[in-house]
Amino acid sequence: MNDRRAFLKKIGILGLSGMATSMVSNEQLHILETLNPDINPSNSFKLPNLPYAYNALEPFIDEQTMIIHHSKHHQAYVDKLNKAIEQVNEHFDLETAFKSISSMNISIRHNGGGHYNHSLFWQLMRSNPNSTENKSSGKLADAIIKDFATYDNFKKEFSEKASKIFGSGWCWLIKQQDGNLKITSTANQDNPLMDIAQDKGTPILALDIWEHAYYLKYQNKRADYIANWWNVVNWDKAEELFIKA
Repeated sequence: MNDRRAFLKKIGILGLSGMATSMVSNEQLHILETLNPDINPSNSFKLPNLPYAYNALEPFIDEQTMIIHHSKHHQAYVDKLNKAIEQVNEHFDLETAFKSISSMNISIRHNGGGHYNHSLFWQLMRSNPNSTENKSSGKLADAIIKDFATYDNFKKEFSEKASKIFGSGWCWLIKQQDGNLKITSTANQDNPLMDIAQDKGTPILALDIWEHAYYLKYQNKRADYIANWWNVVNWDKAEELFIKA
C-alpha cells in the first residue's frame, strides 16, 4: 500500500483525500506505468495486461492468435525497446520521443512504435460474442458523419485503406490539429504521432495489418479479418480518445 501511495503521489493523482487510492485500480496503475516510464524509476517498459481474456474476441479474432500476438510479439517489442533505451536518461516518455523520432536510434522507432501501437490496439477492442450491431455513438459519431457523410462511407473508406496497405503496417483514424477526422496508414510500427508520419494527428482507432495479427485464422484473407474486426471495436474507448484529443 505504501508503494501504491508513493506511486500515486509521484504522478500527481493523490490529492486532497486518501480516498484517491481507491479510485485508481491496479490495472489502471499498470497501464500508467507501462506507457509512461517517466513515472517509473526503473525507466523500463512493461507488457500491459489485456483488458479481457485471450478468448474474449472469439469468434472474430481467435484465442491462439491473441496469445501469440500479445505474449510473444508484443513482449518482444517491449524487451527490445528496454534494451534500446538502456543508455537513455531516466525520464523517457514515448509520446515525447515520437515528436523527434527521426533523430533517434532506429530500434527506438521500431520497438517504441510496436509497444505503443499494440498497447493502444488492445484497448480499442472488446468482447462482442453475439455479433450484435457495433458502431460509434456520441460526439465521435457526429464527427464521423460530418467528415465522411455517413457511417457506412467511413467504414468502407477505412476498410479499403487497410486492405491496400502494402506489406505490414497499421490503419488509423486520427483527429487532426484542426479537429477534423482523417483515415491514414503507416508502414511497419510507425504511427501518426511520429515526426516522420505523412499525416499527423491523435489516434482514435488503430488496426494492426501485420500478418501475425490474423494469419492463423484468416491466412491470406486480409479483407475477412478487417470485416470481422469491426465487430469487436471498442467504440467507448474511441469516444474517450476523441474527446481527450
